[in-house]
Amino acid sequence: MTSLLSLLGRGALAGGAAGLVSGGFSWLLAEPVLDRAVELEAAREEASGGAAAAEVFSRSTQHAGLLVAAVLTGAALGVLFAVVYAVLHRRDPDGAPWRRSLTLAGAGFTGVWLLPFLRYPANPPGVGDPGTLDTRVNAWLAAMAIGVIAVVLAWRIHGWLEQHGRPAPLRQLAVTAIVLAALASVFALPDNPDAVTAPATLVWDFRVLSAASMGLLWGGLAVGFGLLGVRAARP
Repeated sequence: MTSLLSLLGRGALAGGAAGLVSGGFSWLLAEPVLDRAVELEAAREEASGGAAAAEVFSRSTQHAGLLVAAVLTGAALGVLFAVVYAVLHRRDPDGAPWRRSLTLAGAGFTGVWLLPFLRYPANPPGVGDPGTLDTRVNAWLAAMAIGVIAVVLAWRIHGWLEQHGRPAPLRQLAVTAIVLAALASVFALPDNPDAVTAPATLVWDFRVLSAASMGLLWGGLAVGFGLLGVRAARP
């Protein structure tokens, strides 16, 4: 029987490795986009006659810190992932680790990140008034809450339909309907109060790379946790 400590170690290892992959991707491809955004923001401040904000850390230091932060964030996410996995599969933690890992990661990615991102996509530095920060954070948290509730509800409905012998198409349609209803609820939230003044190409590149980075994080966590589970389940 797999212990909770073993699952936590598995989650931390898989999450840390996924964070390293995601952070390395961001360091190679997303950081140049961030550098352009920072330069544009500094030029805009200078053109308006304001003083550019002093950097506490240089960009090179921030680049190195990105990798460290990505690994730590991935490890923390992996531990939380393992806790949820242990709660959901406490009766049989060793069964079908690959399928369960992919399913849980897909649900987490959809509820925790994808649905909020579709409503409030990421913006590069320089976009957003500091005075609206609380409003933007609260809106993102509300979207995340809707996403998590939708995922939990879809999981419960799917399990109930399966328990009562309903066919797979009906179960899948029910899950799809719940996700679509959640998406509609997310888009009923208030719009982002800040206008996006950065160049469209820069904003698009930043959002695509942000999505790819998070996809690598959640995908790497799913694959790593699943492979470690398969390895642990071998006789």
